[in-house]
Amino acid sequence: MFGFGRRKREAQQLADAREEALRWYERLGGQLMNLSGDQTAVKQALVDASERYNAAGGQLERATSLKQYDLARETALEGLAYIRAARTAMGIDPGPDLPPLAGARAGQITKEREVSVQGHSYRASPQPSNATPYYYPGGGVAGRGVPGGWYSEPWWKTALVAGAWGIGSVLVFDALFDNSFGDHGYDAAYNAGFDQGQDAGFDQGYDQGFDDGDGGDYDGDGGDYGDAGFGDGGDFGGDFGGDF
Repeated sequence: MFGFGRRKREAQQLADAREEALRWYERLGGQLMNLSGDQTAVKQALVDASERYNAAGGQLERATSLKQYDLARETALEGLAYIRAARTAMGIDPGPDLPPLAGARAGQITKEREVSVQGHSYRASPQPSNATPYYYPGGGVAGRGVPGGWYSEPWWKTALVAGAWGIGSVLVFDALFDNSFGDHGYDAAYNAGFDQGQDAGFDQGYDQGFDDGDGGDYDGDGGDYGDAGFGDGGDFGGDFGGDF
């Protein structure tokens, strides 16, 4: 009897974890269907959101444990972070805050920064622009904390997918966030002792679902989502309901 009760609780926990992951996954899908824009930063943020949507779908299909459903949930939440970035780049309300991402302990870019590495210019900014169209929500990448913000290039992406930093990417990281600048250009949430022991699965768990490329252009033809449903910070998902 005791064993039966335990199995029943475990089955319920697994079902609850699946529904929680599915809720965010479906909300992400709804946003992708209804949001589009012409600006470079908007298109790129939607490309990244779409990659997370595809990856989360694959994770949900394969998931058989609480940890795997948690990974799918985290991937969907990352996709929604890119949706918020796209809406910000469009100049409209990004919507209610998301639950904290598991790896989001790397701070945020707080000032413009431009450095030259091996003759090539790299920029970081707290705001989107044609010069900084690539958004990253912030978090651990292969043992290093990359602050959230807008960048001129996704120089962290190879490390995110491969799980290891190349020499060129390390040079860019060190140049952009060198302590010798005094004002690091990102808030104090990140420090040199970034915990490499955090759940590494959240940092790399979605790499099975998208390629290490530049993402190309977003081809969605959905209408402009506008400000519908966002005036009072209410439901973010339209048809999916619930507070976001």
